[in-house]
Amino acid sequence: MENRITDLEIRLTHQEAALEEMNDVLLTQHTLIGKLQDDLTRLRGQLQDNNTGDVTEQVNEPPPPHY
Repeated sequence: MENRITDLEIRLTHQEAALEEMNDVLLTQHTLIGKLQDDLTRLRGQLQDNNTGDVTEQVNEPPPPHY
């Protein structure tokens, strides 16, 4: 009976360690996802800023001499 209790305590300790490790990974991923979302929002804004008005000006421009 004593061996079974010891085995259960060992298993519980390993499960607690695994749970703590998974929690750390989850927090790291959460932080990274937040940063990536911020970067994506910023890049979308830059892309929209670059695309406003430039397209019509390029259409009216004559082709370069090598055409």
